[in-house]
Amino acid sequence: MAKRWVMFTFTAETITEPIIYNLGQQFKIVTNIRQADLTEDRGWIILELDGEDQDIEAGIAWVISKGVRVDPVSGD
Repeated sequence: MAKRWVMFTFTAETITEPIIYNLGQQFKIVTNIRQADLTEDRGWIILELDGEDQDIEAGIAWVISKGVRVDPVSGD
């Protein structure tokens, strides 16, 4: 199992979609929200992703395809 920290940045178009829930369900990734700052029309979330490397990679690619910006985050 691998762990990766990432920041998702949401726009007005993506903020209402259940992207984190679907990420965990579709790609067998455990998501742990570490920090977040959200409003009605935008926001960011720092997540710890836990799963197989290939599942995390596929999940991140899917999130990007949904219009969410994904950036790596280092450490705690």
